[in-house]
Amino acid sequence: MSNNGILVLIGRILLSVMFIMAGWGKLTAISGTGAYFGSMGLPAPTVVAVLVGLLEFFGGLAVLVGFQTRIAALLLGLFTLAATATAHLNWTGDAGMVQFMFFQKNLGVAGGFFILAAYGAGALSIDAKRG
Repeated sequence: MSNNGILVLIGRILLSVMFIMAGWGKLTAISGTGAYFGSMGLPAPTVVAVLVGLLEFFGGLAVLVGFQTRIAALLLGLFTLAATATAHLNWTGDAGMVQFMFFQKNLGVAGGFFILAAYGAGALSIDAKRG
């Protein structure tokens, strides 16, 4: 087993845990998430909350176990950029620096997902076992 396989597994774990937890949180609090999305002006906020929760939760699980990783990583990377454009571009006022830090963090997370999308899940994954 190569060190690269272990490093890719660690990277998948670190990238996925945030999305699994966020998706679970949204799916178990749909009304609150929908209300928050509505306050941001998103259309059909409850539907969007369900769809985002499903993408984060199941996409995160797919990345974690390395199943259809390239697709899941691409979707999560694009989602992260869309979420960043929707919620983290207001860098003014008291919360401006916090939003800027979220912006920077999200760019790094999206970059990690795009690397997984390009190179795959590595040797320690369901994708590798399936050939």
